[in-house]
Amino acid sequence: MNYEAMKEELARRLPQKRYEHSLGVADTAVMLAERFGVDADKARIAGLLHDCAREYAVTELASEAARRSINYGEVERAMPLLLHAYVGAKRAAELYGVKDAEIQQAIWRHTVGGERMTKLDKIVYFADMIEPQRDYPEVKALRELAYTADLDAMLLEGLSKSIKFILETGRLIHPATVAARNEILLSLRENERHEP
Repeated sequence: MNYEAMKEELARRLPQKRYEHSLGVADTAVMLAERFGVDADKARIAGLLHDCAREYAVTELASEAARRSINYGEVERAMPLLLHAYVGAKRAAELYGVKDAEIQQAIWRHTVGGERMTKLDKIVYFADMIEPQRDYPEVKALRELAYTADLDAMLLEGLSKSIKFILETGRLIHPATVAARNEILLSLRENERHEP
C-alpha cells in the first residue's frame, strides 16, 4: 500500500482529531529524520501509523493483543491503553502492508520507549510528544530541542518530562520508559568521561 492509500485508509478508521494528530506526527518525524540522517520515508510511515490501533476502544485492546499473541505485563494490564502501540505495530503489517521491521518497532515503542532504541524509534517517540497539535506546558521547550539538541539529549529530556508528568499524576511508570532514560543517561555520562 502506498503512502496516500495508507492515509485514506487511516482517515476512514480514526476519529478526525486522531487522524490529524497522526498527520502531525508524520510531518514532525520527517523533519527530525532529515535533521538526524534517518530514512524520511520510514519516519513518515511510522509517524502516520503510530496510532493506527486507536481505531479500537480501550476495552478491546487486550483481546486484540491476545488475538495477535502479544505478551505484555502488569503495567499494560493496569493501563490497557498502552497496548495500542503493540497492536498498532501488528496492525501496520496486517492492514497497511508494512513489512519493515524498523517501522514496526518504532510503532511498538512510540508510547513507552525501551532499551537500545534505534534513531527511528527515538524520532517517532519524540515526534509524538511535540507534533503541532500537542498543547501542554513543556511542549514549547521540547519543540526548541528538536532544532538545537542532539538526538539523545533531546530524547532524554522528553523521557524525563514524561516520567515527571506520570509521577505528578500518580500513574504507573512503565519499566521500558525508565530503562530507556537510564540507558541514554549512562551513555551520555560515559561520553562525557571520555571527552578531553
